[in-house]
Formats: sequence, structure tokens, C-alpha cells
Amino acid sequence: MTNYDYLIVGSGLFGATFAYFARKAGKRCLVIDKRPQLGGNVYCEQIEGINIHKYGAHIFHTNNKEVWDFVNSLVEFNRYTNSPVANYKGELYNLPFNMNTFCQMWKDVHTPEEAKARIEEQKAEAVAALQGQEPANLEEQALCLVGKDIFEKLIKEYTEKQWGRDCKDLPAFIIKRLPVRFVFDNNYFNDRYQGIPIGGYNVLINKLLEGIDTRINCDFFKEYKNNWREVADNLVYTGPLDEYFGYSLGRLDWRTVTFKTRVEDTPNYQGNAVINYTSHNEPYTRVIEHKHFEMFGQAVYDCPKTAVSEEYSTEYKLGMEQYYPVNDDKNNALAEQYRELAAKEENVIFGGRLAEYKYYDMAPITEKVMGLF
Repeated sequence: MTNYDYLIVGSGLFGATFAYFARKAGKRCLVIDKRPQLGGNVYCEQIEGINIHKYGAHIFHTNNKEVWDFVNSLVEFNRYTNSPVANYKGELYNLPFNMNTFCQMWKDVHTPEEAKARIEEQKAEAVAALQGQEPANLEEQALCLVGKDIFEKLIKEYTEKQWGRDCKDLPAFIIKRLPVRFVFDNNYFNDRYQGIPIGGYNVLINKLLEGIDTRINCDFFKEYKNNWREVADNLVYTGPLDEYFGYSLGRLDWRTVTFKTRVEDTPNYQGNAVINYTSHNEPYTRVIEHKHFEMFGQAVYDCPKTAVSEEYSTEYKLGMEQYYPVNDDKNNALAEQYRELAAKEENVIFGGRLAEYKYYDMAPITEKVMGLF
């Protein structure tokens, strides 16, 4: 007999949530992770009493009340509302694109009708320039969606930093739509529920993995790949899809991000959790001030120091962390070939961003695992 019903590779949100529900169903689980801590990309590191989102900012948001009630049954969530700000060469703009943005962009615009008219005028110019042709690249697509002013200040250079390519060299489908709101509302998400676990995401992961056997610093490919069936009846794999198959069909491309985190000797460095830097003047795409995810009002000043992270987008190289799948025709076709191989694997579940080669927010991952049970 094997020791476990499930060997779960990866302790991120998919793996940890799967382990939670499997244990509730009376199954025996072993969760392993190659990192020196549990939690995958939602892991938080504490510095100066502040929970640092070590692998990038994570905000839980959903319209699904069942999902929201489930995560809140494990740990209480705070009232954080994601309201990023864009910095273009020192000019500050509210995001997402809304009436605050438009009034900041155009000093003679004060009403929704005036904002609509300005955007429609610039969109019409872009459409006319195409002379009846469909947009051939991201730049043409974005100009047809929001016009030149918003594109040039808030999209063009930021996107080029994100992807490492000129907007004219990026496919149009990357920006199929750009939300434009003609109300004074800086709430980035339209979802009914959003927040951060009080105490950070480690509290949530610890609750999900409570009573479950775990191993860290454990490389699946070195220790279990060839003999996992001797350990467990089933495998839940959340690592890179192509790596599972030994890159037999070729390597999938990724974009990745790196972070430079530092402590500032001030209680309030930038006044907001997220500021995007949308020009090439700065090499980083955004700066995260982590305390604003969990500290509000006077609490910000009760903590005398703060921690900020500069975020840099770059091409993935072997040994780096994979973050964003490159959804072009070549990679989508290759990923589909790997998915066909995955479908033939007996007693193996492939789940999550890396194993499915698909970008997920946290709530859809949680909802997907709940659906499996």
C-alpha cells in the first residue's frame, strides 16, 4: 500500500486548496515544494513588522460569494481596495481609466459627456488612419480603443517595459479591450468582494495546510518523478507543464518579474500600495509599498518604517521564476500539444498557472479546486 492518496507538487494556492478539500474528504495528502517555504507565489516575508508580498502583489477579488465565504471561513479578510496610481514623468493619474483620469489628462474636461467626446474624437482619428484595415498590432488596437493621449502616457511605454518589445511588434489580441469608466471611481476591480487576509497570505496557506504532511526544499524531479506511484495513488502537479514531460516537445516561453526590496526610514513613502511607472524614464514597471495592503489610517504612522519593492519585467531565462505565459500562436500551439500529453497521464491532475500554461487570478483557482470536490 502507498502512504498517501495524493502527492501534491507545489504548495501554492491550487496545491494548498486541493490538499484542504482532499483532507476534508478523508484523503491522505503529502504536499511538497522546492522552495524553502510554503505558499508558492502568495508567500509573505515579514520585514519591520510588514508583510512583504515576496513574489509580487496579490489581491483576492471575486464576485463568487461561495468562494468569498470559504476563504473568510479560514481567515478574516480586510477591506483593502485596489486603487493603483500611474506616474508618467512625474504626472500622476488614477487607474483604472475613469473620470478622475480624464480630468487629470485634459484640464478642460469635467463631465462624462466631455470625456466621451474627447475619447471618441481620438478613436475616430485612429480608425480613419487604418483606412478600413483591422488593427495589425497592439499599438493600432489600443489607439482604436482609447485614443492617442491615454495610449501615449499610460499604455505605450508601460506595455513595452512589460513585454520587452515595441508596441508595433506585439500582436493586437493582447489588448482586446481597455475598460473605460465615465464615473469618478478608482476601484480597479468590478468584483463585489476584495481584500487581503488579515495577517498576510501565510495565515491563509497555514489554515489550508493544517494537519497535512508537508516537505519543503523538496525537488519533485529529483526525489519523486520516477517513483511517485510508490508513494501515492494519485499525483497533483502544479509545476511547469513542459518540465513535467522533460521539454520533449520544446520549451514554452514565459515572461518573468524580479524585485528589488528595500526599507525606507519613513512611515509613508508613496501614499499608495501600487504606483505604476508608465514611461521609459524608470526601468521598473511599478513600485509596491507593502504596508498599505494591511495598514490603514493612523496604523500607517504607528509603524515608523516602510518597505517598498521595485518590480522589473524581463524575459524568462532558465533558473528564473516563471510568471506570465506568452500567449502567441507558437506557444499556444505548443501548450496544446503538451495538454494532449497531460490528458493521457493516468491518475495525474495538472492544475494552476504553470501546469495549465494559463494566467489565473487567485479566486478562479480557488473556485476551480472547489469544483473538483
